[in-house]
Amino acid sequence: MQVKWLEDLVVLAQTRSFTRAAELRHVTHPAFGRRIRALEEWAGTPLVQRGPGPVALTAAGDSLLQDARHLLQGLNQAHDALRGAAGREQQTLSLATGRTLARTLVADWLCRLQPELGQAEVLIRTRALADTTRLLERGEVDFMLTYHHPLLALQIPARQYSHLTLARDELVPVSQCDAGGTPLHALDCGVVSAYLAYADSLALGRLVQDHLAHHPQAPALRRVIECDSADALLEYALKGLGVAWLPVSLAAGALQEGRLGRVGDPRLSVRFEVRLYRAKRRLSDLAEQVWQRSESLL
Repeated sequence: MQVKWLEDLVVLAQTRSFTRAAELRHVTHPAFGRRIRALEEWAGTPLVQRGPGPVALTAAGDSLLQDARHLLQGLNQAHDALRGAAGREQQTLSLATGRTLARTLVADWLCRLQPELGQAEVLIRTRALADTTRLLERGEVDFMLTYHHPLLALQIPARQYSHLTLARDELVPVSQCDAGGTPLHALDCGVVSAYLAYADSLALGRLVQDHLAHHPQAPALRRVIECDSADALLEYALKGLGVAWLPVSLAAGALQEGRLGRVGDPRLSVRFEVRLYRAKRRLSDLAEQVWQRSESLL
């Protein structure tokens, strides 16, 4: 039996979907199904009720799920204890975040924390929103830095976790500008514009998608590119390939230089927060110092 099979079972129980669970575990749907079947062969009994609709576990599956959660928690605690015994934990700060935030806000945040960090090592793990949340919940990182917006419906219980709002940002529709400063794609009424879209796995993608779906003056868009990198969409917009909704923090330089211009109605923009999350339990001395410093910077 492999530990990853138990992790698979936990994710399957959370998502109730083989397809979604496979995506979150970064394996193909067939490979994920084979791993669940391998776990059932090890258990000697069916763990999943096959049939239409959301996935449900059998009684045996529910029983193993509880044991799996306790076992995984115990393994994480043992891992933490080993790190502490080696003295590494006190000299290491770990953070889970998204790729765009790692490039923008995290860089500035770390510069301002240099007195507290000293000679410490900073471990940054870039993941999708659901994965960063799991890293925090499992105690595998000290902090999670992520986007916050009501449309994201991020489930982080306030009784277990605290947060600081480190920044506020805005997703704005932008397009390449010609030599005269006129955007190539203006989101004019009645004109279908080329759209550079985020992959659904990204929090930014869900923000834009939900915002446009409920916006009464949403423009007519034709998806020409979908990508799971905001940095790449910035480059595609700079090449004139279409309109992209980019964070102001990411596109600020190009906007100031006139290479990109805002397009469409200002109400098409999406305002959001960037939050730093931590567990309420006592963290390492280094992590506690970083948290206190972050509070003082607000």
